[in-house]
Amino acid sequence: MRTDTALVWTIGERCRTCYTCVRECPAKAIRIRDGQAEVIHERCIGCGNCVRVCSQDAKAVLRSVEAAAALLDGPWPVAAALAPSFPAEFLDVPTEQLVGALKALGFGVVHEVGFGADLVARATRGLLDARPEDRWISTSCPAIVTFVEQFHPELCGHLLPVVSPMLASAQALRALHGAELKVVFIGPCIAKKGEAAASAGAERIDAALTFAELRELLYLRGIDPALAAPARFDPPRARLGAVFPLSRGLAQAAGMDEDLTSTRVVTADGRVAFPQALDGFAAGDLDAGLLDVLCCNGCIMGAGMTSREPMFRRRAAVSRYAAASRAEGDAGAWRHAMSLFSDADLARGFAARDTRMPVPGEEDLRAIMRRMGKQRPGDELNCRACGYETCRQHAVAIFDGMAESEMCLPYVIEHLRETVDELHASHATLAATQDQLMHSERLASMGQLAAGIAHEVNNPLGVVVLYANLLQEECRGNEKLQQELALIARQADRCKGIVAGLLDFARQNKLDLAPVALAKLVERSLEDCLLPAGVTVRTDHEDPALMAELDAGQMAQVVANLVTNAGAAMPAGGTIGVGTGPAAGGRVAIRVADTGTGIPEAIRSRVFEPFFTTKDRGRGTGLGLAVSYGIVKMHRGDIAFTTNDDPAAGPTGTTFTITLPGHGWTGQ
Repeated sequence: MRTDTALVWTIGERCRTCYTCVRECPAKAIRIRDGQAEVIHERCIGCGNCVRVCSQDAKAVLRSVEAAAALLDGPWPVAAALAPSFPAEFLDVPTEQLVGALKALGFGVVHEVGFGADLVARATRGLLDARPEDRWISTSCPAIVTFVEQFHPELCGHLLPVVSPMLASAQALRALHGAELKVVFIGPCIAKKGEAAASAGAERIDAALTFAELRELLYLRGIDPALAAPARFDPPRARLGAVFPLSRGLAQAAGMDEDLTSTRVVTADGRVAFPQALDGFAAGDLDAGLLDVLCCNGCIMGAGMTSREPMFRRRAAVSRYAAASRAEGDAGAWRHAMSLFSDADLARGFAARDTRMPVPGEEDLRAIMRRMGKQRPGDELNCRACGYETCRQHAVAIFDGMAESEMCLPYVIEHLRETVDELHASHATLAATQDQLMHSERLASMGQLAAGIAHEVNNPLGVVVLYANLLQEECRGNEKLQQELALIARQADRCKGIVAGLLDFARQNKLDLAPVALAKLVERSLEDCLLPAGVTVRTDHEDPALMAELDAGQMAQVVANLVTNAGAAMPAGGTIGVGTGPAAGGRVAIRVADTGTGIPEAIRSRVFEPFFTTKDRGRGTGLGLAVSYGIVKMHRGDIAFTTNDDPAAGPTGTTFTITLPGHGWTGQ
């Protein structure tokens, strides 16, 4: 039955990679490559499940409309062999008008394939009666035949060696109307196209149309079945063969209804049940004389149908037609017709074509599972989102080149979560970098302004201080004037201090880096600190020998500034803790913690801004932390703080933490 013609393929631009076709394909003939579904012709059995379930119409089917139209327009007599599932497709069209529409299309003969099904049922019953010890698999469904040949080649000897009703009908029609007759099969099945392409001789099918294609051909020829002149099927008419498209139809037509207390006949249908039934048959678990199996849930659910009616309404339509046809038909004429073909050769053979893929070893399978994040059995969710029943089946498909790791939804979600986390971290780093850049730009702008002001103001301030001191010398006897001149001198000195701070702030300092012991740096910094009464300092060095590449003078200024600020935050006294120790990533940390009042939330974002201070007017310039921030950044370090100003939330206080590159740090 295998031909070189692809029956189904994917329209790439429509495929949304939902993996529905993978899930619905019983032969697993769908390969996912670069996110696109690709039908592997060599594995496809033509069941059409992928066509039926694709909501994007991304599956194309081999067309036969043009071939059938050419036959009808040609010089030959043409017969329409109508599958017995037609009542399930044309529920609202009376049978006589459907036949009339086919006659209007140009078919000289319109024949019920149900009669061919009667012939097949008789041959099947005869074979089972003659060889009751043998076990058989029905062969009316071409998709089942192809599946066995390709995926259970060891069972080919059990395939019932009887042609399908379609081929039996073609043989009967040519016997009645001549060898030159062209036969066009019309039915619900895509796999029939493959069977037709492989047919030859008296059983030859010249074209195979689906019901969907028949409707298209009727539309192209401007024929409305509802308006067609009524006509009747050409003899011979069908009898019980009319129920062939239903599950268990073969068994009933052959007079071998399934008996649940016996294993003579067992039936199975549908993409889930039929592979399981064949597996059981191969394993010997299913001791059946005849395994009557269909790929679809009966031919009434074939992928070549356009009907969207529920299965049981379709089933009821076929049953009603079969019952009416049997009641109205001529039993004698049917028996006579059957006798005409009592010697018909309905035998056929099969060819095993093993397309099964290699099964990976356990170690290869585990390696693939690990790549998908499935380290232990509990990670195997078997959610089927990938289209495979289990995670292990998915891993086997990856090994065979039929699937990709990205098809695993939990795997993709986990990677997406990791990507989102990385983006969040990257965003946070970028935001911090932007804040640092803006702060540096503010420092640079303020530095330029401060430098200009400091240089312009410094000289006049020197003159004021000089002359204030001279006037004090000359006015020794005037105490009031002495006091006023002293105030001028003090305020001028204060202005000079501010100017000196501005110059320090504006100066583009260069670092003189050298290995420095952090413990010694802290001790040196504390020597320069003047702290209020009641404030004590405690030091804690996790490793007194801890080293860092620093400019000792500038970093001592930073530590001294933090300690001084901590003392100012404790007007009622308290404890300052200064500690050093290792930090993550080969860095080192210096921590200055106080038990003061804490920093109010409203001003926490401004603590490093130039000229911002919380000290009383005249007691601070607001440059200390800004300068400290700049020095730390020049050392490729970071400075941050944690604080609590709410006694109800716990002890109040602030901790500043400086992290710096450790000695020998490479920045990796």
